[in-house]
Amino acid sequence: MDNTLVSKRSFCVLSGLSGIIGVVLILVSFNINPGPPPGATSAELMKFGHQYYASILWGGWLQLVGPVLIVLFAFSLVHLAGAAQRLSGWMTFFGATILMAVTLIEVTFYISALNTDPPVMPFMSLNLISAVQHLYFIVAAPTLFIPLGIVLIGASIIPRWFGYLAILLGIAFAALGAVYLLTLTLPAGVTAFAGVQALWWLAAAIALVVRSGRIAASA
Repeated sequence: MDNTLVSKRSFCVLSGLSGIIGVVLILVSFNINPGPPPGATSAELMKFGHQYYASILWGGWLQLVGPVLIVLFAFSLVHLAGAAQRLSGWMTFFGATILMAVTLIEVTFYISALNTDPPVMPFMSLNLISAVQHLYFIVAAPTLFIPLGIVLIGASIIPRWFGYLAILLGIAFAALGAVYLLTLTLPAGVTAFAGVQALWWLAAAIALVVRSGRIAASA
């Protein structure tokens, strides 16, 4: 078998596995890092932080590493589509950068919430986390999903409906960000909608692995 074909197929498989593992890490992070009870007092927040200290830190670590692997997968899609030098590819890179910046800021406040000196620090950190979550809907998700969707529509790496769905997701996130702009703390139903993007990444990554042989042969 031609070495180039094997190399191309291996690249697709490894890229897809990167996306799959990234999604799994994020899902695990949300399961081991429970949010504090609503309306908790200062004493309750300190007790919560002490009780879930390790879970919060490990959850934050997973929530940082997971997106890195997903971004690697997204960059691989752009590369396979030959869009690295097109505007849609550049905007995908830009959107991924914003996504990572928002994630880094949010996890930073997870860690700062564990500090009890001054006593107001947990409250301040939770308010800042709520503020940062707005950024995901307003700019991070739309600037990644919309250009990536355009990239996928113009290529035949994975089924083109992934591209159309990515654009719809980007528009939906932007719309939710605008609708709830005046709500300082996003409702639980809105933040839960962010989980939809994990399903998209997982399905797209699996599709790339399944189609790796066809992609290598066509190359």
